[in-house]
Amino acid sequence: MQNATIPAILVDRIRGRAALNLLLIAGASLLIALAAQIAVPLPHSPVPLTMQPLAVLLVGVVLGSWRGAAAAALYLLEGASGLPVFAQGHGGLFWLTLGPTAGYLLSYPLAAFVAGWVSERGWGSTVLRSIAGMLAALAIIYAGGWSWLTIAAGGAQRAFVLGIAPFLIADAIKVALGAALLPRAQRAIARLTA
Repeated sequence: MQNATIPAILVDRIRGRAALNLLLIAGASLLIALAAQIAVPLPHSPVPLTMQPLAVLLVGVVLGSWRGAAAAALYLLEGASGLPVFAQGHGGLFWLTLGPTAGYLLSYPLAAFVAGWVSERGWGSTVLRSIAGMLAALAIIYAGGWSWLTIAAGGAQRAFVLGIAPFLIADAIKVALGAALLPRAQRAIARLTA
């Protein structure tokens, strides 16, 4: 197979199988919801530390740009409908539109799209390229959260202190972990489909 990226192989294997595509998207949205429940409240921040960013990035990387974005959008629809899928068991329109994490949540479809887009172009073939692609997608999540908190917290500096600084080290570890696994996964998939 010429393009042995994970999204390319998925497209090749399930093209024309709408039900399987829908199951992949629904399953990925549930993965994001599960990652949201791994939440650690931080004492000086309205935003908990969760595994959601890593889940969003991996969903994009594995499913590709459009499926990844669709899974993240479905996750948001699940939460907006009142299902307790957001961090700490929250759900409902308030948390999606006015809650302290709304900016992060609303950025997930675009972040998943970008993670998938770079994966589709083979950025998962090396750790360094994986890190660059995942950091680009993570920057979208940070921008969404920071811009929302700038309005909600009363200033850009305060928003940085509340919504970005506490997460830098943990998210760097998450990206390093994801980026370290991706090239191995790409090679394993390539061997399985050769």
